Amino acid sequence: MPLPTPLWTPESDNLVILGDNLEVAAQLPDESFRLIYLDPPFNTGRKQSRQTLTTTRAAGGSRVGFKGQTYDTVKGTLYSYNDDFADYWEFLEPRLEQAWRLLDDRGTLYLHLDYREVHYAKVALDALFGRDSFLNEIIWAYDYGAKSAGRWPAKHDTILVYVKNPKNYFFDNATVDREPYMAPGLVSAEKVARGKLPTDVWWHTIVSTNGKERTGYATQKPEGVLRRIVAASSAEGDWVLDFFAGSGTTASVADKLGRRFVVVDQNPDAVAIIAKRLGDRARYIP
Repeated sequence: MPLPTPLWTPESDNLVILGDNLEVAAQLPDESFRLIYLDPPFNTGRKQSRQTLTTTRAAGGSRVGFKGQTYDTVKGTLYSYNDDFADYWEFLEPRLEQAWRLLDDRGTLYLHLDYREVHYAKVALDALFGRDSFLNEIIWAYDYGAKSAGRWPAKHDTILVYVKNPKNYFFDNATVDREPYMAPGLVSAEKVARGKLPTDVWWHTIVSTNGKERTGYATQKPEGVLRRIVAASSAEGDWVLDFFAGSGTTASVADKLGRRFVVVDQNPDAVAIIAKRLGDRARYIP
């Protein structure tokens, strides 16, 4: 189905678009978004998947729980995507070029990658934005998954932050959630009560397997990480763009914080999850 024309204007509703993100981005007007968050596939060479499980009490069930109650576990939908690109940078670079074009003069790009590609991304973004536009390298640290005996286990992602205009970008951390002091005895009681502002290292758990946020989508990112990004680099009413929408965390956070959003994904499973998550708070194309 062809995309409507015009696809988007500043007066549009929030949009969730099923389609190729490069094709969609090309139809969006220059300098339209205050914040762009991109969480592309990490090029791990693996198929990423996650299956939902539902446990219900059942007489004669296969599992025995508290006070001898028996339960059955039912497998739900398997959500997956292929995270293997032979030509990864041919895929990603034109999308980064579109991100630069679509940011407004005070806008900020957050590019979320892991150790496999982030160093190449830094070089590419320095060339595209200019080295003066580099704002931060954020380390999101977590602790889950397998432990390696042959090397230090990889337990962090990297988020590169670039601004369109290094002399005029928007940044306001006044409403960002604060963290507890690691040595509260060294600061005043007032500071302990208020907490400290985050640095460029963020300790935040992943989406737990039984948490309220969990959608069952592979590689879903926690709302707490996106909440910091959206709160600091956009204001209420600003437009936020994410064209690797996945489970829709960016859209969900933007909606809760009073931002407007356009999110794109070519995976029908992803759009179905986003629709379940947002309901009628967005318009869906197609």
